[in-house]
Amino acid sequence: MTEAVTPQPAEQYVVGVDYGTLSGRAVVVRVSDGAELGAAVHEYAHAVVTDRVPVDGGAPLPPEWALQVPDDYRDVLRHAVPEAVAAAGVDPTDVVGIATDFTACTVLPTAADGTPLCELPEWTDRPHAWVKLWRHHAAQAQADRINALAAERGEAWLPRYGGLISSEWEFAKALQVLEEDPEVYAATDRWVEAADWIVWQLCGSYVRNACTAGYKGIRQDGAYPTHDFLAALNPDFASFVDDKLDQPIGELGSAAGTLTARAAEWTGLPEGIAVAVGNVDAHVTAPAAQATAPGQMVAIMGTSTCHVMSSDVLRDVPGMCGVVEGGIIEGLYGYEAGQSGVGDIFGWFTRTALPADYAAEAQRRDMSAHELLTEKAAAQAVGEHGLLALDWHSGNRSVLVDHELSGMIVGQTLATRAEDTYRALLEATAFGTRVILEAFRDSGVPVTELVIAGGLVKNPLLMQVYADVTRMPLSVIGSSQGPALGSAIHAAVAAGAYPDVASAAARMGRVERAAFVPDEARATAYDPLFEEYVRLHDHFGRGGSDVMKRLKALRRNAIAGNRQLASAQSTTSQEVSAGGEAA
Repeated sequence: MTEAVTPQPAEQYVVGVDYGTLSGRAVVVRVSDGAELGAAVHEYAHAVVTDRVPVDGGAPLPPEWALQVPDDYRDVLRHAVPEAVAAAGVDPTDVVGIATDFTACTVLPTAADGTPLCELPEWTDRPHAWVKLWRHHAAQAQADRINALAAERGEAWLPRYGGLISSEWEFAKALQVLEEDPEVYAATDRWVEAADWIVWQLCGSYVRNACTAGYKGIRQDGAYPTHDFLAALNPDFASFVDDKLDQPIGELGSAAGTLTARAAEWTGLPEGIAVAVGNVDAHVTAPAAQATAPGQMVAIMGTSTCHVMSSDVLRDVPGMCGVVEGGIIEGLYGYEAGQSGVGDIFGWFTRTALPADYAAEAQRRDMSAHELLTEKAAAQAVGEHGLLALDWHSGNRSVLVDHELSGMIVGQTLATRAEDTYRALLEATAFGTRVILEAFRDSGVPVTELVIAGGLVKNPLLMQVYADVTRMPLSVIGSSQGPALGSAIHAAVAAGAYPDVASAAARMGRVERAAFVPDEARATAYDPLFEEYVRLHDHFGRGGSDVMKRLKALRRNAIAGNRQLASAQSTTSQEVSAGGEAA
């Protein structure tokens, strides 16, 4: 007699989509074990817009502005998702869920139906109608006023953000729109995090995710800043929360809705599959690295670095970007800190300061500039270059929360070489991370493990420098697509494959423990350099000298003066031309 064979359930798959600063990437992941089967990247056609509004004849943008084009985000769904599914070789009908994560705070004004204002003809030439990328730091004046008023009034939510609200976040950017272009502000029906907007595009429902609402939207204990507080900033800002911001909150790992027919056509995925609530690229990475227990800090190192960690205690940490209950893992307090510039700083140096003979050597040896400089810098002993840098080229996020600060390098001589400066910049970012770790430790929130994720994990010198400077072993995420894998984990939970994010992470996440360990001799050599870094950090960052801010003000005035002069010359030229034609 033939024994009956029990049919095996078909494998299920999920798609995670990670929206970064310059591109979006999709990964197809097997639900049962987290195996990454296929991936694809789509570069944004417009990248980061910093020069002028991205339309024909668009107006020039002031300093510190950074915009993006929302249709570039849709293009990731149209291209990266179907390409990743094809690369994975799976049947799209076996995909049961999709989830996304985004840079934050990246925010945009929309009409009531989610249409970005910049896509409406009457607003397309207005700078404030476009997406403001996280890197947009032109709302510092508004952030300063929010901080001063909150401190003066003793607002209970202010310590939850280390005592300072960032110019990168929702309220400062919205207040900037109101005060610089009140017509755009009035036309804004919804002030939307891009993390939620892309989910809205996928499922047709606007659900505000708990992560960005807490970390970037000053939502604590279920409430936003009061009408009274907002009116004190600007009377026309009093109803901002009720009129433009507030929305039902979706918990992380839950479903925001199901894939619409339009989005199914974009992605090639089945209509009706689960669409997870949105999330932030950094925070979603923690489960991918199996960092779901208290004390496990994940540093997601790319253009910037975001430090996220869960804890079972609630403390006020100076300069932290926020602490939110359930902000990363349900049942724990999620902490965030960060550095505004890391990979961006290294990229700036190779773009602007690489000597011609170094570029020729790199080309001859088929190496990137980073690889060549890393090789040369790795041969040095700690302190050999005689330099010390401050890593504030994009301002300081933690612990000073001040984007009017700027970078500096001390100790240069006529003997200073490119690799010397490059290594000093690498070390400066490691010193900045150590400042953050010590702030958490001193506040009673100890970091027990440091896990590294992001593209910079590929630089072994940088990783060893971080281990030596922090005196901590570095674990490394076992995926090159950490945020996308983390999103896929949330998609699996939203689809009902796992009961919660922690249990899904245990099966689908991956990490290599203690991949880099500190060398005692180098760590000891770094200690006095770190002490000097702290002296510079406190002098320029805590009021010893405001020269960085004065220089930025002089720069803004000079740029404004040049533009006024150019405009006057253009007007005069047109008048002369018109007079000639009339004659």
